[in-house]
Amino acid sequence: MGAETLEIRGLAVGPMESNCYLLRLQGDPGPESGRALVVDPGHDDPRIRSTLEEWGVDLAAILLTHAHVDHVAGLPALHERTGAPVYLHPDDRDLYGRAPDQGASFGLRIPPMPEPDHPLEDGQQLELAGIELQVRHTPGHSPGGVTLCTDGAAFVGDCVFSGSIGRTDLPGGDGETLIRSIQEQILTLPSDTTLYPGHGPKTSVEKEASSNPFLTGAFGNAG
Repeated sequence: MGAETLEIRGLAVGPMESNCYLLRLQGDPGPESGRALVVDPGHDDPRIRSTLEEWGVDLAAILLTHAHVDHVAGLPALHERTGAPVYLHPDDRDLYGRAPDQGASFGLRIPPMPEPDHPLEDGQQLELAGIELQVRHTPGHSPGGVTLCTDGAAFVGDCVFSGSIGRTDLPGGDGETLIRSIQEQILTLPSDTTLYPGHGPKTSVEKEASSNPFLTGAFGNAG
């Protein structure tokens, strides 16, 4: 990304306070300087729109770490306003399509999801809004969960949190698969990589590898 630096703004949105992240490059002006990305718009929060307006940017893409309702509920409105293409791993396509039913189970009225535009695949290299991203397939919390990696940062969805890991008791979840995904796809990132989870504060590879009880063997399930 040259002399440009990545700005990340996190917003806890919706009744479940899921983290939505907005990304843009700052620095030397270029053809992508007026564009941004959104990761996991879990609620139609006015702060998403106001951040894009504050930055004076168009939305280049909507990226989903997974398709649970608390990470996609704001997508239909955002997509309708911006026309930004949607990126989703195909293994979460069914879950994505059932977002209105997911919402109903929590008493939420969610409109139908727009058709995803682009599939995310393990090992895929993307460049969107001038930001280079690597896709790592990290199933276990959901079948199509992914981690989106860029220089010094990784957006891990609900795979791993500060001191905890994601639920595996929802349809499509599997505990052994999740632990393996974290160990092989997240903890193998550079130790100083900042992890941006789907809920709660940011953390790091080093911190979780050394002290997360689900990963150190303290709870007997680190494999």
